[in-house]
Amino acid sequence: MFKNTMPRYEILSEDAMASLETAWRRLMTEVGVEFMHDDALELFRQAGQKVVDNTVFLDPEFVLAQVAKAPREFDVQARNPANNVHIGGDFMAFSGVYGPPFVREGAVRRDAMMDDFRNFTKLAQGYDELDSAGGIICEPYDTPLDSRHLDMLLALQTLTDKVYMGNVVSGVNARDTIAMGEILFGGREAIEETPVSISLINCNSPLRWDDRMLESLLEYAKAGQPVVLTPFILMGAMSPVTIPAALVQQIVEALSGIALAQLIRPGTPVIFGSFLSNIDMQSGSPCFGTPESGIGLLCTGQIARRFGLPFRSGGGLTSAHQADAQAGYESLMTLMPTFLAGANWVMHSAGWLEGGLVAGYEKFVMDVELLQMLRAEFTPLEIDEASLAFDAHVEVGHGGHFLGAMHTMERFRTCFHRPFLSSSDNFDKWTRNGSLDTNERASVIYRKRLEEYEPPPMDDGIREELERYVIRRRAELGD
Repeated sequence: MFKNTMPRYEILSEDAMASLETAWRRLMTEVGVEFMHDDALELFRQAGQKVVDNTVFLDPEFVLAQVAKAPREFDVQARNPANNVHIGGDFMAFSGVYGPPFVREGAVRRDAMMDDFRNFTKLAQGYDELDSAGGIICEPYDTPLDSRHLDMLLALQTLTDKVYMGNVVSGVNARDTIAMGEILFGGREAIEETPVSISLINCNSPLRWDDRMLESLLEYAKAGQPVVLTPFILMGAMSPVTIPAALVQQIVEALSGIALAQLIRPGTPVIFGSFLSNIDMQSGSPCFGTPESGIGLLCTGQIARRFGLPFRSGGGLTSAHQADAQAGYESLMTLMPTFLAGANWVMHSAGWLEGGLVAGYEKFVMDVELLQMLRAEFTPLEIDEASLAFDAHVEVGHGGHFLGAMHTMERFRTCFHRPFLSSSDNFDKWTRNGSLDTNERASVIYRKRLEEYEPPPMDDGIREELERYVIRRRAELGD
């Protein structure tokens, strides 16, 4: 895991924070939030909240009291204890792309397949910069819809020994995720003591939590598994066009979901989620890597810290169709504020293309390179007698060079960050090596990584029990 001890970049004044607070309290009280599930509505009724049809008009003080029950920080265990993650504080955990129905390899864009899901899982296992392969890395077109979550989860549990994300398509899928976690980690008591999965619960913005998401939330919260309560806001479509209005809506949606999680099970680990960007006002298409999304991200971090909650935001987001210059600068436009804000759980850290419709192999490698560079940039500078290098000046003297100095010889292997993808070769050497551009070099790297992949060790008995569960459940689901 990466610990980001750099100062946080906070852009909201106290007056601005006070204005946002007044606004979210009003929106929560006067407009309310829809919950499209009877169990959720009943929990709010029993807690004394005003419920009209499917809309809950929430008392802000009640909501804050519920939010206060959530832990400020928590742990999630991985199959390999060395890969456990700590969520909150200065810690940042990164997971891969989530949700695309398509895949890109070089110039080819096609439907995602189960082999692609496994490949991206293997790639995530091989890079220390990623703490998790993710969850729905891509939607495998060649597996039955009702049971594909079983195959995906089995891949995450066996091909990696890192933290994984749960399936949230339905309550049924959530129960399967929990059951397979119990098999892998030794029973219900073990996973409730230290959770084993993180699950994304998206709000159907504006101001509606739908039945499928709520079914999953109910299951995961009952089992004590962390949930990322995330408003899905593209300004101009799912919220007003102004950033302050979007922030207010985001607060209401996230806090209302967090309050429900605490009503289900007090102390449920939660993450204040944010997926905030804007649309192109000419075409209506979603945009990523925009200045507005960066500003929203920085504000979100400041807001989440005010509520004492870990938060999710950022990632290597882009609207680009392929791993080109646009993909690079838009991803950095999102990843840089991700680090400046100190996001605790970062989804879509590697592989995101085309507004989330595509998981890209080459883009995956490029994003890992960006993560490496940013981790180096956000590591505090050590200033001591050795780094000040006075002796090197004495040795070299006036007008010399430091290439052969003892200080350099002792440090030349580790003194600077060494990229694995970028090229600094001179023109002649670059030409002799095939004149490969960044995309082509990334293609070579990911293919070599897949060839060299070795599965992490796993108990054969546990593997067989997981496989039997998948076979049985697939039959029960009719696939």
